[in-house]
Amino acid sequence: MQAEITTGSLPEVKEIEFTRPLAWLAGGWSDFRRALLPCLAYGLALAIVSLAFILGILFSGAATWLMVFLGGFVFLAPLIAMGLYEAGRRLEVGQVPSLPQMIFVKTASARDLAYLGLALCIIYFFWTRMAQLVYALSTFTLHETVQDFLTFMLTTDGGRMMALTGTGIGAIIGFIAYCLVVVSAPMLLERKSDVFVATVTSVRSVAKNPGAMVFWAALIAGLVALGLVTAGLGLIVIFPVIGLASWRAYRDLVEVPL
Repeated sequence: MQAEITTGSLPEVKEIEFTRPLAWLAGGWSDFRRALLPCLAYGLALAIVSLAFILGILFSGAATWLMVFLGGFVFLAPLIAMGLYEAGRRLEVGQVPSLPQMIFVKTASARDLAYLGLALCIIYFFWTRMAQLVYALSTFTLHETVQDFLTFMLTTDGGRMMALTGTGIGAIIGFIAYCLVVVSAPMLLERKSDVFVATVTSVRSVAKNPGAMVFWAALIAGLVALGLVTAGLGLIVIFPVIGLASWRAYRDLVEVPL
């Protein structure tokens, strides 16, 4: 029976141990092996699309847009993972998900999921504007290739300051987005609640478990970075495991009403 929350009510948020995210990852890996073929196909599709975008940006000569694309992926990844949350939900009740079930996900509230996506897009566009501002204040030269951009960033004082400032601002904006979505995206898949209840529950989950949730954010960031530096190929496995683990995180953090 699907759990429900009436609009305006807030579910209980549980307190977890600092090391609990490691158990989520282990559980995500176990779930990945139980639904190996559909999860691999899901990850492969994501990797192919990511690689196509990366190559398109590089061959177009717009090297500076590569970081914009990578940032956009990070911000929108929780919504891209909806099919993996569905897989985790089905595995939890003893079902083996199929790829069509993961692609054509029926959310509890498509409208509220769209609102959440819009909020993430707004945050993402704000981040891109901040990144452009930091870049513009750091140099008067437009670096058209990845090599030129990396040379500027790594070998000049202005470039290193740009990288440090941009990383700090990006980390703050990214963590705000993470707080809003870490629980709310899977919550909207299962529960009949509005986007306000879901996002508030997500923020409360982080606030009640700051250490564990910062640790979880760091694990996600590190694994996603590992996937991206392999031109997206590592995401074939990494992204499904993180998505399945995120479903377990939600189930651990939010009390299910009887």
